Amino acid sequence: MRFACTHPIISHPANPELVDGAGVAAVAEALEAAGFGALGFTDHPAPPQRWLEAGGHDSLDPFTAMGYAAARTTELRLIPNIVVLPYHSPFVVAKQGATLDRLSGGRFTLAVGVGYLKREFAALGVDFDTRAERFDEALAVIRAVWSGDDVTVEGAHFSARGITAHPRPVSGPHPPIWIGGNTGAARQRVAEHGNGWAPFAAPPGLAKAAGTAALDSVAALRSGIDDLRRRFDVAGREFTDIDVSFTNLVGGTPGQPDFDPDAYLAGATELAAAGVSWLQVPLPGESLAQVLDAIGLFGERVIARIAG
Repeated sequence: MRFACTHPIISHPANPELVDGAGVAAVAEALEAAGFGALGFTDHPAPPQRWLEAGGHDSLDPFTAMGYAAARTTELRLIPNIVVLPYHSPFVVAKQGATLDRLSGGRFTLAVGVGYLKREFAALGVDFDTRAERFDEALAVIRAVWSGDDVTVEGAHFSARGITAHPRPVSGPHPPIWIGGNTGAARQRVAEHGNGWAPFAAPPGLAKAAGTAALDSVAALRSGIDDLRRRFDVAGREFTDIDVSFTNLVGGTPGQPDFDPDAYLAGATELAAAGVSWLQVPLPGESLAQVLDAIGLFGERVIARIAG
């Protein structure tokens, strides 16, 4: 079991301490020192005001921020949570990912999702109704650009002739690709193209708002993992070295008074038995000092106990 977190920009307006270089560096360095395996950032280039007022959050550009964090660490992986792939040109994402992987010494994992905020799609000039088609086509483009030269693409949404994008990533055959989402369609994409599944905990209300399937229990997650295994069998792939990322549903939030390390460890053990390899750990975002304290205590009370 390894532990990851999303940089805790959890509000609008964001805490100024958490959106400057010193704050990003301090969080990244603290995570690495505490034994965390990865840090990520969200992808919201043009979030709607209504969404922000309803509990949304500000964001930094994920690739820029991950590059900054990479420069201040040596082992921490960079795993965005997540890149909304239809927002972007796949040729640009391929270049950003290859650059980050190379400059970080092979520490990049591309985690991608389809997205759900209609107004953000509209602001970016991307058709919301074709986002799934764009996602699949973009993912194929990225894999082709990362692994071949003189690439020609003739798709419904992206086309290019004779593209060669060097330098390539240092990870072979390319950086791992995680696919987010709770639906069977997301798991099918993992079975066909991915190295990891990154669902998120979602009770029915949140799932409806995000346009995905509810996922609010270990039993439901276990059912999804079983379905993923079946899809790997159909695709003729071995279900080995496949990562599954999820959030622990018990024990509370690190940094909050009700956090219970023993309950958290029991929940982590149950999730590991279900097939989870990475736990996404939520962090408080009221102040930088609170974040750093929460990271240190989690390292001592959870990560060290698992490692020891």
